[in-house]
Amino acid sequence: MNHSHSHSPSPSSSLSPLRRRALLTGSLALTGALALSACGSSDSGSGEGSGSGKTHTVKTAMGDVRVPVSPKRVVVLDTAELDSAISLGVKPVGSTHVEAESGFLSYLPKDKVSGIKDVGEMLNPNMEAIAALDPDLILTSKIRHAAKYDQLKKIAPTVMTETTGYPWKENFQVHADALGKKAEAQKVVSDYRAHAGKVTEAIGGPAKAKATKVNVIRFMEGADIRLYGEQSYIATILKDVGLGRAPISAKAKDGFSYDLSPEKIDLADTDVIFRSTYGDPKKAKQTQTVGSGLWKNMKAVKSGNVHTVEDELWIQGIGYTAADRILDELQADLTKKK
Repeated sequence: MNHSHSHSPSPSSSLSPLRRRALLTGSLALTGALALSACGSSDSGSGEGSGSGKTHTVKTAMGDVRVPVSPKRVVVLDTAELDSAISLGVKPVGSTHVEAESGFLSYLPKDKVSGIKDVGEMLNPNMEAIAALDPDLILTSKIRHAAKYDQLKKIAPTVMTETTGYPWKENFQVHADALGKKAEAQKVVSDYRAHAGKVTEAIGGPAKAKATKVNVIRFMEGADIRLYGEQSYIATILKDVGLGRAPISAKAKDGFSYDLSPEKIDLADTDVIFRSTYGDPKKAKQTQTVGSGLWKNMKAVKSGNVHTVEDELWIQGIGYTAADRILDELQADLTKKK
């Protein structure tokens, strides 16, 4: 059984787009998380494709796919793929949007996303709009668009990872291989590692970081309050900095998230809490929760160690461009003088 999501597979077609996206954001399939880490590519001098006409083979969740050696017209169908492309210096010709006010997530530099054509809502991309862009590569994941794979691959070579979220680093390597940017990817990764190390030092070194127990919670319209487990995108960044995690994070279902009601919010108490909100704060129960005596009595609240963060950056945006911004915020928040 493939636990693709952090929730039971409800008939999400009847949900509003906001609710549907809330349920899917950061969803996680453990299967395949490691299957894609070994992605070699063999260059070949023949075959279809742009520019020189050369193609190479990329190992994907759907098997081997032949891709142009240096694709020029890339369409991305989710936030992680958009982050990967931008992190590697590629501006896609088309991308889907999420329910962000700007269409594309606000943490992405405006000049890097201006001019990208919107090809529809993430879960329901517009096939005609994609085809009209005459792409030579499409990037997405099985968890999002497996059902549309046959349609997509008729338009252009389509490279799918198994899932999104937790295995983001392996997925980035697949994206880099498909985009012909493996050397650039090495630099992105080493820069990120160096940045994480600097943050560890800034907050007092590895021992101090490990002794600082952290929780990340998300108030969600249409769902319970989500406390992120060890197998989520954000957890990997906390781990790279060497921060400790509150024991409750280990109780997360499928490693992904532990769901709380406002009446149980004190279970999230620890040294430091980062909190984000998805959707309307009242409907997401954020307003009632942070107004409650239970919340106000938590040690993280009393000590001034609760930090409000942007949901688009910390939870929805997945990749190295997002991670670098998150590292900056972690450093700023954890070195603030109380």
